[in-house]
Amino acid sequence: MNRYRPNFLRWLTVVFFAAAMAWVESAVVFYLRSMIGRLEPFQANPFPAIGGFALVELPREFATLVMLLAVGMLAGRTWRARLGYAAIAFGVWDIFYYVFLKIICGWPHSLLDWDILFLLPLPWWGPVLAPVLISLMMILWGTFASQCERAPHVASANRGVWLSNFMGIALALYVFMADAIRVFSRGLDAVRLVLPERFNWPLFCLALALMSAPLLQMGRRFLMSQATKPEIIHGTEEFSCTRIPEN
Repeated sequence: MNRYRPNFLRWLTVVFFAAAMAWVESAVVFYLRSMIGRLEPFQANPFPAIGGFALVELPREFATLVMLLAVGMLAGRTWRARLGYAAIAFGVWDIFYYVFLKIICGWPHSLLDWDILFLLPLPWWGPVLAPVLISLMMILWGTFASQCERAPHVASANRGVWLSNFMGIALALYVFMADAIRVFSRGLDAVRLVLPERFNWPLFCLALALMSAPLLQMGRRFLMSQATKPEIIHGTEEFSCTRIPEN
């Protein structure tokens, strides 16, 4: 006989972990920016070369991604659920990172403030609102993926959905790194000193729409499953948000 654990408790545990990790991230960033005088990221010489910070900061960012992925791997019982929990952890961590920075130092002043979002492989620049929108999408998709059980059969239509998603991700990455890419041929110093002139909102909205394809598909199937008994969609997939057995 299978034993069950309420999925909500597992979901809530991942959320609490990600929020706690966000506080640590916010504190570390506050310390670093205070030491180099860059509490406001958007200013001249945004990456001053001080000591060996670059050699420490880049691996730290990679280590953060490893930790967020690891909590998803530990929380989920299937690969689908593991990726879902990892997406939830990333989304919650990213949003609360800005919430806690606001509490700690008063920045960002608004959701339209420019921020250095990431450094690998090139600096990512964008308004705070942009990663927050992506994070909200990740939380919603991750919740569907981790809380709703689906039979292992995968419809061929999913290929088009995920192709749209990957195209959206690539497009969003280009929007974030466009300014760094523009000056890349001039060398590392040019990349380090460049400041964004404008954010390409139309292109980013297109990327966001493409990335939302899996979320929209899951939402549609969930709504159909609530109106269809037994819970079978188009005769190809079972989709229910009851309980997932714990092995």
